[in-house]
Amino acid sequence: MDSSASVDALSNGFKNHLSLYQSHNNNNVVSNPRVKPKQPFFIGVAGGTASGKTTVCNMIISQLRDQRVVLVNQDSFYHSLNAEKLKRVHEYNFDHPEAFDTEHMLSCMEQIKRGQAVTIPNYDFKTHQSIEPACKVNPSDIIILEGILVLHDPRVRDLMNMKIFVDTDSDVRLSRRIQRDTVERGRNIENVLDQYARFVKPSFEEFILPSKKYADIIIPRGGDNDVAIDLIVQHIHTKLGQHELCKIYPNVVVIFSTFQIRGMHTLIRDAKTTKHDFVFYADRLIRLVVEHGLGHLPFKEKQVITPTGSVYSGVVFYKRLCGVSVIRSGESMENALRACVKGIKIGKILIHGEGNNGREVRGGNNFSPKETISTLVFLMKHTLSLSLSLSLSLSLSLSHILAMLLQLIYEKLPKDISSRHVLFLDPVLASGNSAINAISLLLSKGVPESNIIFLNLIAAPDGIHALCKRFPKLKLVTSEIDESLNEDLRVIPGMGEFGDRYFGTDNEDGTISNSTTPK
Repeated sequence: MDSSASVDALSNGFKNHLSLYQSHNNNNVVSNPRVKPKQPFFIGVAGGTASGKTTVCNMIISQLRDQRVVLVNQDSFYHSLNAEKLKRVHEYNFDHPEAFDTEHMLSCMEQIKRGQAVTIPNYDFKTHQSIEPACKVNPSDIIILEGILVLHDPRVRDLMNMKIFVDTDSDVRLSRRIQRDTVERGRNIENVLDQYARFVKPSFEEFILPSKKYADIIIPRGGDNDVAIDLIVQHIHTKLGQHELCKIYPNVVVIFSTFQIRGMHTLIRDAKTTKHDFVFYADRLIRLVVEHGLGHLPFKEKQVITPTGSVYSGVVFYKRLCGVSVIRSGESMENALRACVKGIKIGKILIHGEGNNGREVRGGNNFSPKETISTLVFLMKHTLSLSLSLSLSLSLSLSHILAMLLQLIYEKLPKDISSRHVLFLDPVLASGNSAINAISLLLSKGVPESNIIFLNLIAAPDGIHALCKRFPKLKLVTSEIDESLNEDLRVIPGMGEFGDRYFGTDNEDGTISNSTTPK
């Protein structure tokens, strides 16, 4: 039997054995519970009448340009007045908690916080009725609920991530209310002053002012306090950019999400996106992740003289770097790394092994069974001498050969890698088994754990837990953390078979694979 015939026989044998192997282990898969989607950031803004609440909200929104923000006014939930109450409207206290349909407001806020679209009433202050059309509000990144009594009800307060009270002098508030009610709501000054003395001021002292103690932030002077607004926006940015897992693992970094980044994710996650567009937008995202990852490298300060003769105080890039890509999908990130780091050395790793749950885990991350067979044969050809591989293949059982090759580690790394900072390239982190094996190999080569930066496009919580518990000093930089893994250990919602979609690898039926090999 010649060499090619032996390889063909082995390939057919591996295919049959792998098919049985996968079928047997699928019976032992334990389904992972679904992780709840990320909830919006909920802000409550309270304060006395005409204190500047809406102005504060608009200033916050104007600085959150890269986020979807919804502003809901508590005034929208006023009870509509019946004919009898309309006759005595000047005796009605609009600043009392019972003037609002709090149950309806609470229901709407709970729905939108769960990521559901809701319909908000449209209240007309001239007729004191809810009118058509109502306002449809879609799920957003940030929800701002603004109103005089939004901090009064403990159930509403419990929904909020941040509670703000706008504190403005009573004389200023009265002058603003007179102007607002006469110009915008068609009332005369006498009625405004009478209502203020009989209802507004007493209700402020009885209901609104006491809710001030529940506020996380108190803003004196309202919209005139630019410093307070800037600090609030900065805090919101920090909270939005910090996934819950980032609080658990400080070595996990998620790049700040903008509409551009979310738009690129939308395109590469869409199953209908063409290969050309997938590669184009994946490359853009990869470049952003690489640039962000480089920012976590050590640096030295340096002063230079500019062409104008001025002194510029800057920093010097760290030069002892190398990249390590996981064959095959990790190779998609190499061009971006080369574009950012001139002349960088890049090593490669391919791991075949078993995960803790007994399922096959392929270090190529995105190999189909057919590709796995080809890769195993390739490794036999190039990492074992031909005579040894053939003698083993003929004298050992197929299960013994498979067990041997599934433990095989193929690596080509710089000889001085132990003295370098390593940028580890792998676009999808699912179960984390392959990444743990690859990083363990780097550590065995003398690379300090703290010198490894894992550059990644999407990561599942399961993989993050596994990786960070094992390597707490490693830095993981990703563009998004997905919801979960499904029962097949595939990232959900994920982006499909990254390697196939990026490199255009067709399945036997000529289509692009939409599955994700666990890793």
